[in-house]
Amino acid sequence: MLLDHIRNFCIIAHIDHGKSTLADRLLEATHTLDEREMREQVLDTNELERERGITIKLHAVRMAYTAPGGREYVFNLIDTPGHVDFTYEVSRSLAACEGALLVVDASQGIQAQTLSNLFLALDADLEIIPVINKIDLPAAEPGRRQEELADLLGVELDSILLTSAKEGVGIEPILEAIVDRVPPPEGDPSAALRALIFDSFYDQYQGAIPSIRVVDGAVRPGMEITFGAVTDRYEVTEVGFMRLGRVPQPELLPGEVGYVAAAIKAVSHTRVGDTVLDADNRAEDLLAGYQEVHPMVFAGLYPTDTDDYEALRDALDKLKLNDASLHYVPETSVALGFGFRCGFLGLLHMEIVQERLDREFGVDLITTVPNVEYRVLLTDGSELAVESPASLPDQGRIESISEPVVKARILCPSEYIGNVQKLCHDRRGVFLGMRYLDPERVELDFELPLAEIVLDFYDRLKGGTRGYAALDYELLEYRVDDLVRLDVLVNGDPVDAFSIIIHREKSYDYGRDLVRRLKKLIPRQQFAVALQATIGTQVIARTNVKAFRKNVTGKCYGGDITRKRKLLEKQKEGKKRMKQVGSVEIPQEAFMAVLQLGDS
Repeated sequence: MLLDHIRNFCIIAHIDHGKSTLADRLLEATHTLDEREMREQVLDTNELERERGITIKLHAVRMAYTAPGGREYVFNLIDTPGHVDFTYEVSRSLAACEGALLVVDASQGIQAQTLSNLFLALDADLEIIPVINKIDLPAAEPGRRQEELADLLGVELDSILLTSAKEGVGIEPILEAIVDRVPPPEGDPSAALRALIFDSFYDQYQGAIPSIRVVDGAVRPGMEITFGAVTDRYEVTEVGFMRLGRVPQPELLPGEVGYVAAAIKAVSHTRVGDTVLDADNRAEDLLAGYQEVHPMVFAGLYPTDTDDYEALRDALDKLKLNDASLHYVPETSVALGFGFRCGFLGLLHMEIVQERLDREFGVDLITTVPNVEYRVLLTDGSELAVESPASLPDQGRIESISEPVVKARILCPSEYIGNVQKLCHDRRGVFLGMRYLDPERVELDFELPLAEIVLDFYDRLKGGTRGYAALDYELLEYRVDDLVRLDVLVNGDPVDAFSIIIHREKSYDYGRDLVRRLKKLIPRQQFAVALQATIGTQVIARTNVKAFRKNVTGKCYGGDITRKRKLLEKQKEGKKRMKQVGSVEIPQEAFMAVLQLGDS
């Protein structure tokens, strides 16, 4: 395969601007799949992706295209997610490409993730082909969107393509633009093998299978490979490219995108961003790889049945192979037993991981309250990174606590400015400014503590703007604030799964709402159960779960009052004794209630 005949490109856009539908039309136009194999969002193979109607994982596929002059080309397309939580997937796709189709909805225009993904593509030095999609919609304004994109990219109006992926209009000009504008890949077939791992998946028969982009050299079955980060050798059993399933090939050459199977049983060896090398002729320079991804949200995942701990660990190992942004370390909880402290890129990412653990691996989970990472300065001058409230040192040892602050960019129709500003100020936001993109749409910039937006901020934002707002954020800095640890005591014993690090101003309302909700969910016992929210030794909210009461005086008709009092005192003594040895069982719904506190 000549390098001049290969084009590697990806599709980037905001959520729901039509990336996956456009990918479907490209597959149809190049006759990659026959009618029997085609369906809507054909590249979204995961059951969760199809249910939610969003792309979660990047998907690579090879297409063959014959240009009008009769010249044949090979297209390697990588479809990417649009949600802010999966930006890392986008950055990995870009490293395997030379060009990107930037898709914009003709009715909504440029949105927050459009800009974020565009900046990622420009940083990766990709050729941008702007495409305006959904021109068939009644509210579409293709002319106006063309002008917006031309201003943003500094290009001529006629270089911006108009299409309707749903109707299949304007697909041929896109294919021609890919041939004309996307540069062919570079590489030396005679050099030592260097291939970048941009994704991996696990096959129960063939082990870990990395998805690769070959930069130099060639990879063939029978040769031995190794990796930049490990020295183990593996014999290649199969190479090929992806087209829904795996299509074996005799070899993969420079510029080609595909997979390599080599019976790699150690899941950790196929690390995303590592370089695949020839074991007998190691290249001296490794490929640049990716920046290490930093989780933004942390939560504890515990199996409901403690016997499932090993199954949860194996499931996380396999999931990590397919999702390089997932981080986890073992931890224990007095209330929940053995589990893992997991790091996620956002709340949607956390939901997806929970769903996949449940569906693909059959593990029932309890999840603790999501937290962000705090930086704690101790009185002895040392600094500590704290991901879990349980690991926060005693108040006397703490000099200050810093929390992550993000710069949030919110795009919304101008009629909802008041709703957005109120929501952000309620979440301790600092207003930086706003600018009108056009008479109807405005961009607002805020500094917001990350802890305030990880739980239900996105849902509230969508609710307050009838679904029209778009949110994008990036980490700004760690900033010192008046933060405290709020604990919940059930019958005098702290339950670490309910603990949370929170701003002192908000702690009183949060504590009161939490004990009120727990009161409804914790079943009544034979004795009264005290529920207390505390900061250090100070109780800030308290309520009781009433005891079951048996009417022991019911059989006393009239007579002396001392008889009744004697029976009541006897019952009281029995309950007191029971309370000393009794422990309170907390149902799973109580742990789930903490996650829904924002809805109350």
